[in-house]
Amino acid sequence: MKLLELIKDLDFECVQGSTDIDITTLVYDSRKVEDGSVFVCISGAVRDGHDFAKDVVKAGAKALIVEKNVDVPDDVTVIKVADTRLGLAVSSAAYFGNPANELTTIGITGTKGKTTSTYMVRSILEESGIKTGLIGTIESIIGDEVIPSANTTPESYVVQQYFRKMVDAGCKCVVMEVSSQALMLNRVGGFIFDYGIFTNLEPDHIGPNEHKDLDDYIHCKSLLFRQCKQGIFNADDSHLEKILEGHTCKVETYGFSENADIKASDVHLMDKGGTLGVAYHMSGLMDMDVEIDIPGKFSVYNSMTAISICRHFGVKKEVILDSLSKVRVKGRVEIIPVSPKFTIMIDYAHNAMSLNSLLTTLKEYSPKRLVCLFGCGGNRSRERRFEMGEVSSKLADFTIVTSDNPRNEEPQAIIDDIVTGVKKADGKFITIIDRADAIRYAIENAKEGDVIVLAGKGHEDYQEIKGKKYHMDERELVADVVKDGNFIR
Repeated sequence: MKLLELIKDLDFECVQGSTDIDITTLVYDSRKVEDGSVFVCISGAVRDGHDFAKDVVKAGAKALIVEKNVDVPDDVTVIKVADTRLGLAVSSAAYFGNPANELTTIGITGTKGKTTSTYMVRSILEESGIKTGLIGTIESIIGDEVIPSANTTPESYVVQQYFRKMVDAGCKCVVMEVSSQALMLNRVGGFIFDYGIFTNLEPDHIGPNEHKDLDDYIHCKSLLFRQCKQGIFNADDSHLEKILEGHTCKVETYGFSENADIKASDVHLMDKGGTLGVAYHMSGLMDMDVEIDIPGKFSVYNSMTAISICRHFGVKKEVILDSLSKVRVKGRVEIIPVSPKFTIMIDYAHNAMSLNSLLTTLKEYSPKRLVCLFGCGGNRSRERRFEMGEVSSKLADFTIVTSDNPRNEEPQAIIDDIVTGVKKADGKFITIIDRADAIRYAIENAKEGDVIVLAGKGHEDYQEIKGKKYHMDERELVADVVKDGNFIR
């Protein structure tokens, strides 16, 4: 394609060279440059693409998109923009033929609930006959292709590449998680979402290389609602007013609030023997009784998010209810059927805030014992270990401290830190360094009425030790114990 076709939607200055040249590929990784490439110089946290300008020209790049001055031969076209991340997003959309125009795009942002809500939406839309792609924390799904994820929201080039693949695979819709980092770094630039959704907000991702403070975090979340046609918001969140600042979209709300457009009421918890769930009544723009086999009040919010979106597609109530009754999300309060006498679940809770939320929710079901098994990652904050240990000791009746991803640290040293936190409260505990042994212990020593949480790993199917990833899937570890049958049934 011609360079001008690639950059026509950008606000740019042609510093040198011509825009009327043929180009072959668009790249932002200097190792992928080939003859005729356009190279986008991204100013990253670790490396600055501008430093590779001369190298990529030697490798064959015919044009550079920059935000800083570069010194390259006169026959190389240099396009200057204010922000090369936005430049990459806009040019990537053009490079792949603006595939978002051929899809109904749904973006979900918020501190919690994004992952589960995206799977619920996809399940409902697929069940109703609308082929739907998904981009999220666990994986991206394009037709029959499943791609493991490195980030909640990939780089803008990858987003547009996936959109094009989805269109080519016959998808009519895409639902994706949109992180605050993605909004801050323009990973979802270059198109307008048809629907933007706000689930909730709590202080998170604040620190070096993330957000400087809470206001910055809130501001970045709010950017989605200047980039979508229809906004759907959790009416109960205390930060809603700030999220709405500067919005340009239509506004619709859901929640328990009397003023919500879609309102939940009459919530009751369900314990079906080995399975925990929740039921409630929905009124307002949708009127029906909803039942889900995923525990907790947050499941009410997640399902309301999905229903609020899918009603815009004219999906029938019975299809919505049937889909919600079957949806399961890997590693997100994922109940593993083992015995009707106790409940065992896998959840990704890997910090004090998420563990506190999960255990508080499960205590509402009044289990005979709440058992929490977890570890903490190596080469990460020691504070997290103390905090998670204390939370588990306060809320769980019994804590099993084990390994997570020790990375380059000694597993026992991490466990010792966790135990320091555990001892700040009065919960009973045991330490078992091997996670497989710990899971076996939890199941073989289960008592009737127990709720057992395997926390921290969630959807991960590996354990990282000394720089190497070893296969370890908790579902398989549970299955091994079940096969031996040494537990109450």
